Amino acid sequence: MAEEAIDYNNLSIHNQWDEICGQLKMEFGNTAFESWLKPLSVSSFDDGVMRLSAPTAFMKNWVLAHYSERIHKIWEHKNPGIKKIQVIVQNLQNTKDDSLIRKFPITPTPRDTFSVANAQTGNLSGCTTKFNPTWTFDNFVVGKTNEFAYVAARKVAESKDVSFNPLFLYAGVGLGKTHLMHAIGQYIQQNDPSRHVVYISAEQFLYKFVNALRYKDTAAFKEQFRSVDVLMIDDVQFLANKEKTQDEFFYTFNSLMEGGRQIILSADKSPNDLDGIESRLKSRLNSGLVADIMPTDYDLRLGILQNKAAQLGINIPQNVAEFLAQKISSNIRELEGSLKRIAAHSQLLSEREITLDMTQDVLKDMLRSIDRKTTIDEIQRKVAEYFNISVKEMQSSRRARNVARPRQIAMYLAKQLTSRSLPEIGRKFDRDHTTVMHAVRKVEELVLEDTSMAESIETLRRTLEG
Repeated sequence: MAEEAIDYNNLSIHNQWDEICGQLKMEFGNTAFESWLKPLSVSSFDDGVMRLSAPTAFMKNWVLAHYSERIHKIWEHKNPGIKKIQVIVQNLQNTKDDSLIRKFPITPTPRDTFSVANAQTGNLSGCTTKFNPTWTFDNFVVGKTNEFAYVAARKVAESKDVSFNPLFLYAGVGLGKTHLMHAIGQYIQQNDPSRHVVYISAEQFLYKFVNALRYKDTAAFKEQFRSVDVLMIDDVQFLANKEKTQDEFFYTFNSLMEGGRQIILSADKSPNDLDGIESRLKSRLNSGLVADIMPTDYDLRLGILQNKAAQLGINIPQNVAEFLAQKISSNIRELEGSLKRIAAHSQLLSEREITLDMTQDVLKDMLRSIDRKTTIDEIQRKVAEYFNISVKEMQSSRRARNVARPRQIAMYLAKQLTSRSLPEIGRKFDRDHTTVMHAVRKVEELVLEDTSMAESIETLRRTLEG
């Protein structure tokens, strides 16, 4: 029986929001929903403008940047009377940590009261102690580009005593750092269940700290995170420019280190390349073992694909596997996603045989995107052409303005339009990563100050993305 359609015209605005939240949770996942969307509430609706209130200015800005457009599209589709979504900060009262939480509601809602109760009982609500069962060491395909990180992670998991403290894993998107984090956590839980393991994203850590400040309950927060045996924090780069949260993390870090507890962290860059992280914290992050996971090579991608196909019971021809491993080189998630996509088409279309032609047809949109993906070489050529200089001049040591400025713009666009790390970008220009960092900051300033410069960069961006 088909699911009965919801008549939005007969629902109150608050009930409509509850229905919208259900869809947002399915689309963005539980972690993002709990951290950023669940705390929102309907403030007012008039003249087609729906106002949602957020408890902090920081949360408001994050929602506007990442979720407001999708909220608007969903709601407008279901209720054409919704013409615009605004996010405002609630009527707030000052707290001591003005830089983070500014102001908060005087009277907690039932949902807020639940959060307070969790904090007071010392329950690490929202921290993951149940891990993805498929992300184990046995299911991690090891190759030259990830072998060191794998061995280090395994050593930390198997050791009864603290091995490398902290263990800091870093890699680009979809290269396996979160897989290794879950593998460590699961191994410790299964082989030494007496140890208290907590896995949490830096985003959740920030949100919990804000709530602790909000309800003046920082003592419970400190107790929660400083009493664990193994603390695992994913995506540490999220703490950039959050000074108060970095302070608390710094003290938590020191407390655990002094107590001989294991700390395991991950990020998308090495500690030295994390912008917006205090020097003293970078020093702590560098004090243990830093292990990077490099982009996959062809052999590793092929191995990962064959391993995943075996796990899912998919019979994939060798020529199809080789084609996918050759074409999809950006990250493992895209590779595995493409495998699931062609398998689904095969199963849904009367067990249609998986062939190379069928694969190319099913993945034609993804393959088109890959074929036109912007490279640093292409950026250098287009920028050099735009400013009437040669690529060789751009890569030279010349500091004349007519060469230095295009070089900075090319570095900036490389950072914006590619997934390459700062050191990788720097190598393309015969520079180190600090020069790239300076170039990016300089161009960001110029875009705000000089409208003609902003227009030039936008023209180049459209050319490159077109």
